[in-house]
Amino acid sequence: MTDVTTLGVAAIRDGVRSGEFTAIEVADAFVTKVSAAKQLNAFIVETPDHAIAAARAADAARAAGEALKPLAGVPIGMKDLFCTKGVQTTAASHMLEGFTPVYESTVSQKLWDAGAGMLGKLNLDQFAMGSSNETSYFGNVISPWRRKDGGNAALAPGGSSGGSSSAIAARLVPAATGTDTGGSIRQPAAFTGISGIKPTYGRCSRWGVVAFASSLDQAGPMARDVRDCAIMLEAMAGFDPKDATSLDMAVPNWEAGLSADLRGKKVGIPKEYRVDGMPVEIEALWQQGIDWLKDAGAEIVEVSLPHTKYALPAYYIIAPAEASSNLARYDGVRYGQRDLPDGANLQEMYAATRAAGFGPEVQRRILIGTYVLSAGFYDAYYTQAQKVRTLIAQDFEKAWAQCDLLLTPTAPSAAFALGEKSADPLAMYLNDVFTVPSSLAGIPAMSVPGGLDKDGLPLGLQIIGKPFDEQGVLNASLALEQRAGFTAKPEQWW
Repeated sequence: MTDVTTLGVAAIRDGVRSGEFTAIEVADAFVTKVSAAKQLNAFIVETPDHAIAAARAADAARAAGEALKPLAGVPIGMKDLFCTKGVQTTAASHMLEGFTPVYESTVSQKLWDAGAGMLGKLNLDQFAMGSSNETSYFGNVISPWRRKDGGNAALAPGGSSGGSSSAIAARLVPAATGTDTGGSIRQPAAFTGISGIKPTYGRCSRWGVVAFASSLDQAGPMARDVRDCAIMLEAMAGFDPKDATSLDMAVPNWEAGLSADLRGKKVGIPKEYRVDGMPVEIEALWQQGIDWLKDAGAEIVEVSLPHTKYALPAYYIIAPAEASSNLARYDGVRYGQRDLPDGANLQEMYAATRAAGFGPEVQRRILIGTYVLSAGFYDAYYTQAQKVRTLIAQDFEKAWAQCDLLLTPTAPSAAFALGEKSADPLAMYLNDVFTVPSSLAGIPAMSVPGGLDKDGLPLGLQIIGKPFDEQGVLNASLALEQRAGFTAKPEQWW
């Protein structure tokens, strides 16, 4: 029998339906792989029972001649930012260690309703704050990739969805959920040679997802290819009355609509994304992507997004401001961590709890956010940043008058070694330079692998689309995927 762990979502779904293999065989194979991959530290909690129960239900339905659910027989990983009923949900923070929700997030419930099983809760940067998966209270996630020069330096799997990207690249799961606030699906996807899409803000419910920055956070799928992302996104998306920002729109059949034929489409190349010091390899891959899209029938046009250079500064005011507001709920009173020194009053308990519960990066962002929201600075920083955000969104709107989609690199470099940038927050924040603008504008964007750099590490290309045009983003990404023919995978060492 085929090693089912080499298969993606579509192949597993179709194989279970045809009887080529059983769902329980799939679940057992992935459970074994997850259990044997502790060195990657991709999982905070393993849930083999959940995956096996879902597999048994799928096999029983098939044996009874019932119609199978869309994801029947497909086990997945769940980023530990999604609340899962009866299963610890930590956001990779000591603050929530031991917190077991009594409810299910809307997105995870939709996936279980579609027949998927859960292999475990995936590690991430603490409260989704980070670009390298080095801020988790439960330890760094390690990328399965290594530089081909023989160096054994542990590489960053990207962040914050680094557990998801590492697990998919290592074939521990066929797909996983991620969340993207400023690039946390797309940058890890680029670093590990997989695909990931951030849909339009509001496509996927935020209810039951531990909040970082509420006007930016958006759930999305990560998988090995574009088709698998389309299948996952169909199951995850949909209106939710429990989320005030949820889009009340029908969910398209994105998988059925996939087409790599881009004739009649115009793809814009934003001139402002050619940043100083960009590696030659990234520039070359970008040009290669342009050629691939031309080959698919697209017309290439240059566009201008003049406020791009202000995107990162605006983001690192808005996101921490929202984080400082959202994380104020962690006070040691109602749930999660509590530090209560002898004789402490309420304020002292708050301070001790937050000092012990939040890691340094989370504390840094809370302090920045509290500062920019404080009296005397609110207008100078936060109000100005929101005005800049509006200008960035308007830049995209003007670009759509000239083109249907945009093509950019996903990240300014390949994966770096753990510890290489952690001492310099600004160097780390610059990793989001290509992903943040579309997050601020709330529009869909996807990363697909385009090739390898000189060290044999993956590089990603990003497609950005109009609001609600996930189909266009998926189709252009499929055109890139087919022409790139990316089949590289990490050699097993773990």
